[in-house]
Amino acid sequence: MMTSEPQQPEETSKTGKPMVPATPRDVAHIRLGSFALIAALAIGALAFAGGIVWLTVVMVVLAIVAAIDMALAIRRQNQSRKMRGGMTEAG
Repeated sequence: MMTSEPQQPEETSKTGKPMVPATPRDVAHIRLGSFALIAALAIGALAFAGGIVWLTVVMVVLAIVAAIDMALAIRRQNQSRKMRGGMTEAG
């Protein structure tokens, strides 16, 4: 399903680099966090099905930590975008 927002072309800086509202650190936190979240939930579900309670609890805690880390990275992106007045150059 498409969003109702019009798609805008990516802006470039004077040097030709793409300008994006994210820092590489935040992007890494979101990408690695999403991988960790999915893995923790999958392992936790298998541990729950197998009756391994301690592993289920550990995976739930890791999934919560990964979700919080991702939320904080997204929040940093939004705050950075507001402070800098829009797009910033990454890289």
